[in-house]
Amino acid sequence: MSSPTGPPGVPEHERVTAGAASTTSAADHFLSRDRTALDRIHGFLHRYEIGASAAVLVVACIVFAILDGSKFVDPFNISIVLQQTMVIGILAIAQTLVILTAGIDLSVGAIMVLSSVVMGRLAIDAGWPAPIALLAGLGIGVACGYVNGVLVTRFHLPPFIATLGTLSVFFSLNLYISQSNTIRSQDIEAKASMLQWMGRSFNIGGLRVAVGVVMMIALFAIVWFALNWTSWGRHVYAVGNDPAAARLVGIRTNRVLLSVYLVAGVICAIAAWVFIGRIGSVAPQGLVDSNLDSITAAVIGGVSLFGGRGSVFGALIGALTVGVFSNGLSLYGLDVLWKQLAIGLLILGAVALDHWIRRVKA
Repeated sequence: MSSPTGPPGVPEHERVTAGAASTTSAADHFLSRDRTALDRIHGFLHRYEIGASAAVLVVACIVFAILDGSKFVDPFNISIVLQQTMVIGILAIAQTLVILTAGIDLSVGAIMVLSSVVMGRLAIDAGWPAPIALLAGLGIGVACGYVNGVLVTRFHLPPFIATLGTLSVFFSLNLYISQSNTIRSQDIEAKASMLQWMGRSFNIGGLRVAVGVVMMIALFAIVWFALNWTSWGRHVYAVGNDPAAARLVGIRTNRVLLSVYLVAGVICAIAAWVFIGRIGSVAPQGLVDSNLDSITAAVIGGVSLFGGRGSVFGALIGALTVGVFSNGLSLYGLDVLWKQLAIGLLILGAVALDHWIRRVKA
């Protein structure tokens, strides 16, 4: 019986050798083909996920420095950009973890505000010591994250639907507990100044750096290490890439998902502490757009909405990019309309770029 690898009458070992040589020749031809500049850019961005977002941030800084003269690069202005970024930056960490599992969390801002209200009410109205109130706020973050995780893993609700529902639930609890009343900065300073600690700043070469900025950078470093150097991080990426394949190799996908939502809840509660320090008070209706802002930061930073791809430092770059654009356009005297337009175009561009990078060319 003849073999499909060659004509009849040719010895089998010669047909095998010829087939191997043909395969090697095809592989050599593929590897030696001329690669265009676009191919090289595609390969670079596929290997270095934050390359495009980092380039956008650098170009934006250069452009605004030229347009606004010394205003944009003034240390005082840079301090403002960092302080405006620190809350959304921390929320972007929580959002990134969820997006890496191919989910999305619309409740991160509501968890943050609810945790801040609990911290403030317990410390000011109930008279609890500030450290205990902070721990209670962290507990609220864990509980909210657990609720989200259970809805996704036990009840198998899509993350978008689950967190859209808990967004309303957590915000309603926030209004019920706070009675929509803001706790004044003077009351917090008099009774529980520790709650404002994240807003304190120190001088580094003329740059006023808030403690909350240091906390943001520390959280990014910790989560980056966990995602890149621990088995938990590898499991998070595996679940986001292909949950069915992850289950086949023995990864308990539901446990990984639940842990991600729990960690996200803790990070949101830490953001609540930073939020109190940032504004000096407890505002139950503050940062109403923070849910979308955290998604914006992650997407602009190159975190793929399809899951399994992206770097947490990309989310930091995304948050800084949004802050730089908002600040730079304000210094240039443009209306808020144009700021929203610029950020919207950044989001569309980031999603389109991610779709292009994920394409595998033959």
